[in-house]
Amino acid sequence: MRAGASLEVWNYSTLAEDLASHGYMVVGIDAPYRAFVVAFPDGRVIRRLPENDPELCIGRAREEQSRCVNRFLTAWTADIGYVLDRLGQLNTSDPSRRFTGRLDMTRVGIFGHSFGGAQGAQFCSQDPRCKAGIDVDGSLHGSVIQSGIHTPFMFLLSGEGDFSSSAEVRELEFDIKSVYDRLPANARLRVSIRGANHFTFSDDGALLKSHAFRWVLQKIGKLGIDGPRQLAVTSYCIRSFFDAYLKQTTASQPTISSSLYPEIQVVE
Repeated sequence: MRAGASLEVWNYSTLAEDLASHGYMVVGIDAPYRAFVVAFPDGRVIRRLPENDPELCIGRAREEQSRCVNRFLTAWTADIGYVLDRLGQLNTSDPSRRFTGRLDMTRVGIFGHSFGGAQGAQFCSQDPRCKAGIDVDGSLHGSVIQSGIHTPFMFLLSGEGDFSSSAEVRELEFDIKSVYDRLPANARLRVSIRGANHFTFSDDGALLKSHAFRWVLQKIGKLGIDGPRQLAVTSYCIRSFFDAYLKQTTASQPTISSSLYPEIQVVE
């Protein structure tokens, strides 16, 4: 699980806890010097280096911005591979014996929000250990746009994006559709949550921020669903997709639409 931008993964505890309650081992990745704050068991606290702020890429000329984003994408996607390497070692021989033989490394799902979703898509494009992936409202960057994804994948989108310009939104939608169209027909989903907002997929955005923040979003028509409801719908979509492709012996496209969650809109 990867967070958006430099957020710490604890901001997505609701999504993680829902998966864990349904039998998944959930691993969140906070990279030292890249996440805002990483605290180690021995008490050390490491904060993000100024040069590791992905917001520095915003506002640059198109080609320069692409190089800047891809620099972060390459390093942060490699973090996912490192963590899977480490989990494989623990599964083989954990000194504490807590995880030895308890991790099924043949059924790995990757998901992330925003730039974390871009990392998940890139990783699933290039590493066969990813057996299913989900991009939660993230734009695409890197080689995945050209090479595509060859494992089950879902794009889970908000009804309202990240306030980018119309041109940027059109490019984002074009890239996602290009990758989606090349996915196997029985191993892809593109889902929009009506009323959801890009900034309220995390606990911080949906539950913890001030009422004033959400009130402003609602007043300007950028938020049409309350925080707990958005997280409930998101949890359902993520869990349903992973259940179909990681738990079932014969994977088949899940019927994601549900009368319990009329906010879900399947996009063809």
